Amino acid sequence: MDSDIQLKKNLISRIKSSKDLNFLRALQTIFDSSEQSLYELNEQQKKSIDIGREDIKNGASKEHEQVMTEMKEWLKSK
Repeated sequence: MDSDIQLKKNLISRIKSSKDLNFLRALQTIFDSSEQSLYELNEQQKKSIDIGREDIKNGASKEHEQVMTEMKEWLKSK
């Protein structure tokens, strides 16, 4: 069996049997910090967010409820 698969099985088993809340929280922190790079935005994404924020600031946006109402009406017409 591959060593990474065995390691994962071993860790899962140890996590399942652990009753140490501090240990489990520490593991959660490790997982969270290792996943942070997944949420890093590239320059185009950051630019799109900035454009969206400017639109909101300038009143070029709609409330969620308004969009939902419009979409329901649009769907009824199809």
